[in-house]
Amino acid sequence: MQPVPPPPSTPRIPANELRPGRHWYVTAAVIAVALTVLGIGMGVYRFTGALDAVDTGSRFADGDTVTLRLDADSDRAIWIKDRGPSPAQKCTISGPGDPRLTAPGIDVFLTRDETWNPLRTIEVSRPGDYEITCTSKGPSLYAIGDRGGYVTLVVGVIAAVALPALGVLIGTTITAVTAFRRRAHRRRLLAVRQAAAAPEHAPRTATGH
Repeated sequence: MQPVPPPPSTPRIPANELRPGRHWYVTAAVIAVALTVLGIGMGVYRFTGALDAVDTGSRFADGDTVTLRLDADSDRAIWIKDRGPSPAQKCTISGPGDPRLTAPGIDVFLTRDETWNPLRTIEVSRPGDYEITCTSKGPSLYAIGDRGGYVTLVVGVIAAVALPALGVLIGTTITAVTAFRRRAHRRRLLAVRQAAAAPEHAPRTATGH
């Protein structure tokens, strides 16, 4: 009786032969880190901007004219304290090009004892000095500030939280899909190589004369 040969050993599959490549793990990590950093940066930017969105120390009243040095890409607005006793505030702007005052979005800027709301958004197409005058039927106080206040801050904070969460979700999904497909590919390669190696280890039957 011939000895029974040992069972064939499991073929070794080098990691670099598996697909998808391991670089997808790096891609997943880069996406997660990039979106997390972007979200944190956006949150910090919105927070610091909201703290000093309105220059309440340089307020002006009805009939006063203020001069602003603005760039073409300036992001400025006219704010009004407590909306004033009169709802009929009007503002005008003059300067180079065709400057305009447009309707702002809903927002608010709060100090310890004051509430400010955006009144007009300033839009200019050329850099230069611009003069702004506001009037109303009753005494009102105005100030120049950025376009966004605390409402914009809340939106920015939501985005700042959502971006890292999205990055983690995308990174985790890519990692899980890559790992699953690599395991499936490894099983297929093992099956192919074990099938190819099987005839070499099959027992031979002795024949008599």
